[in-house]
Amino acid sequence: MIDKYEIVIGCEIHTQLLTKTKAFCACENRYGGMPNTRVCPVCLGLPGAMPRISKGYVELGSVAGLALNCNIAKFTKFDRKHYFYPDLAKGYQITQYDIPLCSDGYVDLPFIHYPKEEQPGGEKFRPVNFKGDNCVIDNKYRRVRIERIHLEEDVGKSLHLQGAHSYIDYNRSGTPLIEIVTKPDISSPEEAALFMQTIQEILRYVKVTAGNLEEGNMRCDANINLNVWEDGKLYHTPISEIKNLNSFKSIRDATSYEVQRQLKEFEEDRQEFNPGYKVTMGWDEAKGQTVVQRTKNSFVDYRFVVEPDIKPFSVSEELVERARGRVGELPEAKRTRFKKDYGLSDFDVETLTSTRELSLWFEAAADGAKDVKKVANWILAELLAVLNEKDITIDEVSITPKHITELANAISDKTITSAQGKTVFALMLENGKLPSVIIKEEGMESVTDSAAIEAIVDKVIADNPKAVSDFKGGKTNVVGWLMGQVMKASQGKANPKTATELVTKKLSEL
Repeated sequence: MIDKYEIVIGCEIHTQLLTKTKAFCACENRYGGMPNTRVCPVCLGLPGAMPRISKGYVELGSVAGLALNCNIAKFTKFDRKHYFYPDLAKGYQITQYDIPLCSDGYVDLPFIHYPKEEQPGGEKFRPVNFKGDNCVIDNKYRRVRIERIHLEEDVGKSLHLQGAHSYIDYNRSGTPLIEIVTKPDISSPEEAALFMQTIQEILRYVKVTAGNLEEGNMRCDANINLNVWEDGKLYHTPISEIKNLNSFKSIRDATSYEVQRQLKEFEEDRQEFNPGYKVTMGWDEAKGQTVVQRTKNSFVDYRFVVEPDIKPFSVSEELVERARGRVGELPEAKRTRFKKDYGLSDFDVETLTSTRELSLWFEAAADGAKDVKKVANWILAELLAVLNEKDITIDEVSITPKHITELANAISDKTITSAQGKTVFALMLENGKLPSVIIKEEGMESVTDSAAIEAIVDKVIADNPKAVSDFKGGKTNVVGWLMGQVMKASQGKANPKTATELVTKKLSEL
């Protein structure tokens, strides 16, 4: 009888880099297009073709490493990893083995607090007791250690048409990849999905990858096994490697299923961990289950050798410093600062930092604003709605941060009302003019002079004796109606607060 168990997951995330060319040749690096039109002797693996590595490839890998708190190697090299795959033209992959570009990093994930009834595995699930560097930080974050990030090339893509024919498209062959390998620090399917989501967010922030899971330029292999306590004795189940998971949902669902499969297998067959044995699994999303693809009798079955056509090389301090300069402030640090400096809610901060471009746009608008919350509200409620409707990014919108700053300040100063602000917003999107210009051209400036507003109030009260009589009879809602008449008479320019105070005062004096 199983007393309790804990889930142990390590991830290997493969991410294509946003370089202009492929890893070791001058072919264009982009997604899609007619098959086999962006290929050359190098990425086709033809005899005698010589690969060449670009500084941009190494620099982007270094940016990723620094963004994930890694050390960058001063000296590194490439290796050949031999295996057969239909879309691997050369019969080997150029990768890095024992001297990766990046090592010893970490990512801090927002801590997932599970109510007892929602714990993975129910009451038998036991969260891992982390020690040392692998720990819970301030009860807010869980640290996942990154063992290494290495450079390698992608393979081609197999196309299976209507089940009758298979083709290979080598356009993807040679695309520059990084592989991010974690320690087995992840303790639940939900945390595995959150880890990949966090990696995607960070690497998009630093413009290392497009991170589009549906296009396959980011995918994950999840290594999972269980620590099982039975009758006071600890057992370890064999490791399963679930390959090519390309959505957050598939990571969560595949690892959740595999936990239950391994538990059942342990109870039935008592299979235990063997350091030289691993099962490679696929995820059948339609059936909602993992399926065995192959077994490895030894983890060291790739016959690694040093890549003879690319010399080992040093990574200069200048390159590392350029990479460091490209990292900048990362999403979680920016969210913490926005909450502290601007007093914004968690929801507002999450949305405003969803992309680096939007966060910088907001900061530019907040600079010089009299009420930063108003700036945030106009961006969140109005501007993002326009972006969604037109399917454009913040960099493509027709206005600048200064437009929102001026608009929010005009409302704060009571130069215009919030209702008038919507009109100004629509006009500045249409013609690109600044709010100050639009307000002047449209004659929207609020009347703030108390004497002028009082004269309008006096006339409205004099012209509506029945309303006055109703007020004296106890119908206090008349105040709102008279206010409407004042705003109409002033063409919407009267300061609402001043006008309301004057209407109330005048009526009480009658």
